[in-house]
Amino acid sequence: MSQTVDRALSILPLLAEGPADLGQVADRLGVHKSTALRLLRTLHEHGLVYRQSDQRYRLGARLFALAQQAVENLDVREIAHPHLVRLNEECGHTVHLAVYEDNEVLYIDKVDSRYPVRMYSRIGKPVAITVAAVAKLLLADLPEPERRAAVERLEYPHYTARSTPNAAAYLRELATVREQGWATDLGGHEESINCVAAPIRGADGRVVAAMSVSAPNVVVTAGELLTLLPLVRRSADAITREYSGNTPAKDAV
Repeated sequence: MSQTVDRALSILPLLAEGPADLGQVADRLGVHKSTALRLLRTLHEHGLVYRQSDQRYRLGARLFALAQQAVENLDVREIAHPHLVRLNEECGHTVHLAVYEDNEVLYIDKVDSRYPVRMYSRIGKPVAITVAAVAKLLLADLPEPERRAAVERLEYPHYTARSTPNAAAYLRELATVREQGWATDLGGHEESINCVAAPIRGADGRVVAAMSVSAPNVVVTAGELLTLLPLVRRSADAITREYSGNTPAKDAV
């Protein structure tokens, strides 16, 4: 039974490359045409493949509907939370998860620092979009016209001497963030608070959320916080793999 299931599932990535006839499917699976036909008929009955008028098979509409339904029902916060807790246990600092919605970047989860001096932030509260590390990651991933439009309609409060001064400067910073794949806020919102952040991506590679580690200078310096960047990126990558379903072969069971 497991071999049958394995063969049937192996047909799907083949058809993702484009329509294929019975002989091509049989050759790829290394089975007789009669076996390939039985598998294709079963997948066809469930709407996962479709037989065209030229007798070639392609992926069926039901498969795309299931994929869309699965994406819509994914809760990035639920998937990410255990990873946020684990990261907090490893580093001890405040960990945030944020998303971009309706032209705002919002915190949707937070695990507090174990140190007495903590950040004032709340789940559901918009972040300082022109300086926050998570905001930079989320806006940097927008398509260029959308990114430019979003940046140009923002106001640029002068929180500190390190705050982003204007749209042109922000666009340059977002270009850097987009290229390097991570972001920082080193005293841009509050002089005493530093932050490093990494993106969480969906199956299509787009950034769906961003996570960060933040700490005040009295606990760690900006330089010390930056040494945690590899740990933050590994945590974000772990969430990405679980959220997107793109598990590397080395992690497969």
